[in-house]
Amino acid sequence: MVGDGHRPTGTPLRAAQDEAGVPPGVWKGRGLAAVGLRSGDVVTERQAELLLGEGRHPDADRIERELVAQGESPVKARRATVLGRPVEHNRSPKTDKAKERKPWLAFDLTFRPPPTAHLAWALMDDRHRQVLELCDDIARDKTLAWLEESVAQIRSKASGKQRARVKDGLIVAVFRHYESRATESRPLLHAHAVVSIRARRPHDGKWGNLSADSLMTHIVVADTLYTLTFMEEVSARLGWAWEPRVVTPGRRPVREIAGIDQRLIGWQSTRRQQIEDALPVLVARYEERHGHEPGERASYALACQAADQTRPPKRRTARSLSELRDGWRRSAIRAFGACTVYRLAERARAATAAVWARVRPVVDVALAAVEAVAVVYVMRGAFARHHLLAEARRHLSSVLRGRPHEPGLDDQIVQAVVDDYTRPVGRGRKMTADLHTLYPDDIEDQAVVRLLTRKRAAAPYERARIAAAALRARVHAVRRADRLGSRTMSHTVAVPTAPSSRPRPSRPERRADRVPEQATDVAAVDQTGAMFEAAVAEMAAKLQKGVKDRAAAHRPGSQPMAPPDPTHHTQRPAPPRPGGATPTGGVG
Repeated sequence: MVGDGHRPTGTPLRAAQDEAGVPPGVWKGRGLAAVGLRSGDVVTERQAELLLGEGRHPDADRIERELVAQGESPVKARRATVLGRPVEHNRSPKTDKAKERKPWLAFDLTFRPPPTAHLAWALMDDRHRQVLELCDDIARDKTLAWLEESVAQIRSKASGKQRARVKDGLIVAVFRHYESRATESRPLLHAHAVVSIRARRPHDGKWGNLSADSLMTHIVVADTLYTLTFMEEVSARLGWAWEPRVVTPGRRPVREIAGIDQRLIGWQSTRRQQIEDALPVLVARYEERHGHEPGERASYALACQAADQTRPPKRRTARSLSELRDGWRRSAIRAFGACTVYRLAERARAATAAVWARVRPVVDVALAAVEAVAVVYVMRGAFARHHLLAEARRHLSSVLRGRPHEPGLDDQIVQAVVDDYTRPVGRGRKMTADLHTLYPDDIEDQAVVRLLTRKRAAAPYERARIAAAALRARVHAVRRADRLGSRTMSHTVAVPTAPSSRPRPSRPERRADRVPEQATDVAAVDQTGAMFEAAVAEMAAKLQKGVKDRAAAHRPGSQPMAPPDPTHHTQRPAPPRPGGATPTGGVG
């Protein structure tokens, strides 16, 4: 609430936020109506203390005074302001104090745009800054809305094992920050969305606790939705395109604004460098203790440990956003020159034109499905639906480069994977790739994919990309075979249309006027094909006759050749054979 730092005792919240250089928090979520709040209201200190610190109504003080004035006892009046289970009920006199359960009261979800967005936000003019902040707000709000509608579940009162959708929605306090934790101030536009665990049950309207498992399971899926939405908003409002950037070889690439100087990313990545410097020591200790290199999960845990060990305290110098931006701009100019800093927007527009000239933003659902199942299968083996949804959204980010996608297209890709390329495992709770469906007859290809899952020398994502490329090649091969097999005969051709007297339209006009391909008359196609075959056979006979005549002319004592028959060139093709059969030796 005060910029990831602590505040002195007795300092009001708003004064501490001014000192830290961060704006006040605001309330978000559809669940605000149940507690008398509105979206966009400022988060006061007392509201946060009551709801996020004690699990009580954010206006509990007023409610208590009114109930006491009506004759209720202070104990009952206070109990009436508690949302769900009181915090003090987690303390049991029969248990040791050291083993007391500490209740969860909120989740801290962090929303952070890609690195080049921080740079554009920090170094460009105020118009670009405001647009990027608006894009961040829209992407964050859409992600929170998706969590409310599709993910958030609440425990039932009976057993605690049953789950149901929340009645109203979530209650979220959003706090925006401008800087990273590095010792030297660096731009890092991000927001902390503190989601209250309190929500209402749908069947009786009583308050309970959100299911932590369902929310935490979908954190990565929510992150991919935020990134995809942020990219689309930036492209729609500023006209920029996105391109992939490999940070670590063998790992997933990140999406960056095309045209932003990559040196600026290193300039503002002081915090990342601190983590990377501490990580090799932790990896060496892990290898010495376990006798092997860390896997994907262990590597992630070591990276989190390195981040915790190198986390510096937040600085406390009071600086406004305008002062921060001036300092960042001066620092970047000293490091890379004024031309690099002041031409960021111009170079982004030029790079966008180059990206759209070579990239066609078209989503092929079949190719997206096989790529998603290949990547998730190689990296996980057994997986759930949310793993496929995250990969589908990554695919859309990679293919569209910021262009908008149709609503529900990510779910459509996932459903195609589930219906066609998976089989259930582990009592149906998870699924895995059905290799017999992906490769119905090619046993060798199945062996290759299985080998990729066991090839530990390469990084998991690198092996996943190889498997995805193999599956895409197979889809293209099947499509080519289907197109060939759909023709009546191998030699059939499309019947040409009547020539038009008007000039040939340009390519954009032809694309705009393009209509779906019509079915071809099979009898007409067969007859035309037979005519072509007869003409080819006649031409072959003429060539063979010419060769024999020339050979005879060069023999000793040969007679001169007779002049060609002038009627030969006007000879009609032979009538077509029944069924359009191809003559022996004909060309298909």
